[in-house]
Amino acid sequence: MPEKGLSPSLSRPVPLLSRSTSLVPILSRSSSFIPRSLSSLIVVLFLVVVIVWAADSSSIDDAVMVWKNRWNYSIGAPFKTHRNLTHSATTKPESLRNLTQMAVSPSSEPQDPVSPIDSAVTDDRNMTFLATSSVEEGWNVTLPMTMSAEDAWNLTFPEIAPGEDGRNLTFPVISSSEDSPNITLSESVISISKASSEAQQEDFAALDGRNLTHNEFLPLSDGRNLTLPASVLAKKAEENGVFEWISFPEENNVTARFLESMSGATAPAFCRDTKTESVTVSGLEVAGKLRLTAGKIHTFAVSAYDIAGKPRCSGGDYFETDLSGASWKSRPPLQDNGNGSYTLSLQVHPDFAGDHVLSIVLLFRNYQGMKRFPERWAVRKEVFNKTLRFENNGFRNNGPEALKTCGKEDFRRGLWSGRWTRLARSEPCEIDASGRFRCLRPSHPCRKPWCSGPLGSLESNGWVYSAHCSFRLYNAKDAWKCLRNRWIFFWGDSNHVDTLRNLLNFVLNRPDVASVARRFDLNFTNPDKPSETVRITSIFNGHHNETSNYLGLDSLHNENFRNLLRSYFTGESVPDAMVMNSGLHDGVNYRNPKAFAEAATMAAAFWAEVLVGRHVEVFYRTTVAAGGHARALSFNPHKMEVYNWMALEKLRERGVVNGVVDGFDMTYPWHYDNRCSDGVHYGRAPARARWRDGLVGHQYFVDLMLAHVLLDALCAKN
Repeated sequence: MPEKGLSPSLSRPVPLLSRSTSLVPILSRSSSFIPRSLSSLIVVLFLVVVIVWAADSSSIDDAVMVWKNRWNYSIGAPFKTHRNLTHSATTKPESLRNLTQMAVSPSSEPQDPVSPIDSAVTDDRNMTFLATSSVEEGWNVTLPMTMSAEDAWNLTFPEIAPGEDGRNLTFPVISSSEDSPNITLSESVISISKASSEAQQEDFAALDGRNLTHNEFLPLSDGRNLTLPASVLAKKAEENGVFEWISFPEENNVTARFLESMSGATAPAFCRDTKTESVTVSGLEVAGKLRLTAGKIHTFAVSAYDIAGKPRCSGGDYFETDLSGASWKSRPPLQDNGNGSYTLSLQVHPDFAGDHVLSIVLLFRNYQGMKRFPERWAVRKEVFNKTLRFENNGFRNNGPEALKTCGKEDFRRGLWSGRWTRLARSEPCEIDASGRFRCLRPSHPCRKPWCSGPLGSLESNGWVYSAHCSFRLYNAKDAWKCLRNRWIFFWGDSNHVDTLRNLLNFVLNRPDVASVARRFDLNFTNPDKPSETVRITSIFNGHHNETSNYLGLDSLHNENFRNLLRSYFTGESVPDAMVMNSGLHDGVNYRNPKAFAEAATMAAAFWAEVLVGRHVEVFYRTTVAAGGHARALSFNPHKMEVYNWMALEKLRERGVVNGVVDGFDMTYPWHYDNRCSDGVHYGRAPARARWRDGLVGHQYFVDLMLAHVLLDALCAKN
């Protein structure tokens, strides 16, 4: 075996003196061998130099020049008067500009050598600048993108550049120019003069009289045109208390990108083999209570570390994030950057300023939640907990742009990032004999912009959900007006069963409907107005046999089940709307996300074929976030969130889905325990009985909110 430190293909040589071959013949060879060989080598090298010189003398000239100036070019290539250079150190060109250049800019000329040491360049060049460049005119400019220059420059400025006229300019978009450059700004442009006043900074005014708050081409005194998009007004908007709402970014090719990341193709093996034990949150690792401005979106970098305290270099960990105050509960977005770092975003509306607790829980490492039976890999470790104080700072109470009641277009958004807010309360709120929490009078009104309608009807003691728009809560009269003479088709898991029963009992004033089956097709009548009816069909998709479970989308492989579904869409009359979801059963059935993706593709193709030529409005209701003990099971939140993305993507690709109701986001803030669910159902009927968490009774308002949101989707106007 090779010894430690040697290549596996090599072994230590046997000592020369131990070999049987004598050293005498070697030592007795003529010593004239070396001089003769050296002479031949010199002749050969000379001929090579002559040939190369004849082919391209400029290469030799440049090599000599490089040697004289002690420059080190790591590769050889044609080097001409006008060239593209990649510089990682300061260059000193003839114009006295100090430029730091990091990457080769594209050019029609041949690629030139990498120059990590100082070099001088001529006028005509394409350069990529990453660090500060000091120009004789007095500007410090940070340029990380391609910069083309002849007599005029195309500049991309993503960092602050202090100028002699007192401006600090952030230019993240390429500005094209001829003799007079045009500069496009897509970030805030803040005027900070070396001798300017605070009033000038607030007004975005520069010393030369330019006003940088216009969203149009603005001629400048030096001939440039300055394009300022709406984001330039951000500072003024913040002063008026108007901010954007936080949101989850929607991505394309979600399935392919996730499967690639999970396969490990985007990270080295040694990165994937380490395990996260702790995290740091840059900017929040301070002693005491941190104060943040309410209304603004605050972004922080979360870094994962292994047990030795070393940073991890791959993603795939699943963190549960929670931001909770006395009247606020939300799931702060946490984006996996794929390299052991994550981006966390926080926001609290000024109406709910005060102390809020940020908690981050490591639920699974390294995509282990994607396993078919992942419970043994569940971590359930809180890795960060801190109280943050969000302060109003004098902003108007409307904070971010006031929410509007959801219209039809609002349901086209695939990923929601909502929050639960508490608008009223009555303490103590005790359970009654029927297991209900009727603490506010049923007609207690909502407070705009958070909702409209009777808040008390939710029986939530003041809690209500809102997202990128607010929802209307329905009384029985308005709900029947929305649904009368319509046919609504449901295809999904058993959560549909609970939601439909709660819709009938609590909203449509049909408490006589004690239960509904997994599979039914019934007409329901308004008890107060018999002329108003609604037809509801519900087909359980956990299994083609309605009494079985854990088959999920594979139930469509059963021919009788497919024919049953087709039968509702082949007659002269078809449903007006359909609500579907993939279901918790898929989490148990499929061995991995790739297998589920294939099933989702099959299901999307089936429904595209069934619905072709049919005017049926289809809403995808995302699967709920499993709660309490079920967070670690086969239908854990990590897996269900990914399956929601995949199913929605496949349905959209086939043009099946018209809108989305994000039940996952709605249930997530309440999924940490079993107060609002038995683990997988958020709508179990109220009962004055011992619940799973040991208390008497349970909360059912989360599913009741879902019923109202479904009504909003079905009844929304364009």
